[in-house]
Amino acid sequence: MQIREATPEDWPAIWPFFHAIVAAGETFPYPLDLSSELGREWWLLPAPNRAVVAVDDEGTVVGTANMCRNRPGNGSHVASASYMVDPAHHGRGIGRALVEYTLDWARQQGYRAMQFNAVVANNQHAVKLYESLGFAIVGTVPEAFRHPTDGYVGLHVMHRPL
Repeated sequence: MQIREATPEDWPAIWPFFHAIVAAGETFPYPLDLSSELGREWWLLPAPNRAVVAVDDEGTVVGTANMCRNRPGNGSHVASASYMVDPAHHGRGIGRALVEYTLDWARQQGYRAMQFNAVVANNQHAVKLYESLGFAIVGTVPEAFRHPTDGYVGLHVMHRPL
């Protein structure tokens, strides 16, 4: 697997799994009917932010991540990132590789920490992965996410020093 810079030409390969993940409404606080155009704008962040894709040996886009500063101004020393892995390729270490890649990027850019602002509390795969890579839950906003089957669940704020 290779992780490389995402280009606008990658969007047609990202969109099918991006759309399926968003429309499921289980892990991202995006509108369920998010359009491809707005999704592309929200995901493929311009420099100095970054978006990448994970590509398998056959050239198939199997995952994606974006990276940015968490806040401007006096909060600009903390990075943030988001991840999506094509569900057809779960269990192959793609998510872990993407998180590790974004942590390396943040260190290289001089960030002091990485923070996730909205990790759905019952997304145990993501929580377990992030914790295994040194993130800690620093707080949970109760009932901040409306899960389609579990109802109102918390959103974790997770943090890791770099």
